[in-house]
Amino acid sequence: MSLFGDGLEAAVQKAFTRPAPKSAGAQMRYLVKQLKGTKAVAQMLRVSQRTVERYVKDQIKKPRPDLAARLEREVKKRWQPQIRAKAKAKAATTGGIVIDTRARMGYTAPIGSTDQDRIRHLTVALPPIYAARLFEAQEAGASDARLQEIAAEALKEVYFQDGGRRAGSLEEVRFTDIEHLEFDL
Repeated sequence: MSLFGDGLEAAVQKAFTRPAPKSAGAQMRYLVKQLKGTKAVAQMLRVSQRTVERYVKDQIKKPRPDLAARLEREVKKRWQPQIRAKAKAKAATTGGIVIDTRARMGYTAPIGSTDQDRIRHLTVALPPIYAARLFEAQEAGASDARLQEIAAEALKEVYFQDGGRRAGSLEEVRFTDIEHLEFDL
C-alpha cells in the first residue's frame, strides 16, 4: 500500500461526478466494456474467463474479499478518465493541492536554532507547481519515498520558509513517522 500514491488517488476520486459501479456484476461489465473482452479482464484479475462471464451474467454475485478488492481498485483506476484528467490539470495549473498531515517533522538549520524533530499536525495549501510535480512523479511510477521527498520540499517552501519570507538558511526538512496523510484538490 502506497501512502502518498493512494492519498493522491483518493483526492482525484473526490472530483468524480458519478459514483463508480458498486456491485460485482456491474463492475465486471464495466471492465469488460473498457478492456473489450472477458479474456483481458480474466487475465488482469487473475481468474478464469468463465468466472468473468458468470459475474457479467449475474450468476455469481459475491466475490471473495481479495477479488472484490482487486475489482474495485481496477474499476476506480479507470473510472471517469476525463474528469480525473481535468481535476489533475486544474490542481497543477491554478488550484494547487492541500495536504493535511500529522507526522514527525524537523529540519537541518544553522547552529542556534531549535531544529528538534517533533510531531506536527499541518494543513497546508501547496501551490500548483508542487501539485504538478506530485502528479507527474506519480504518473511516472515514482516510489512513495520520492513522493514524500517532493511533499517535504513543498512543506519547506510553503510552511517553514513562508515563500522566502523567513528561515532562508533552512537546508533540509525531515518528514517522517507519518500518522495521517490526506490530500484535497
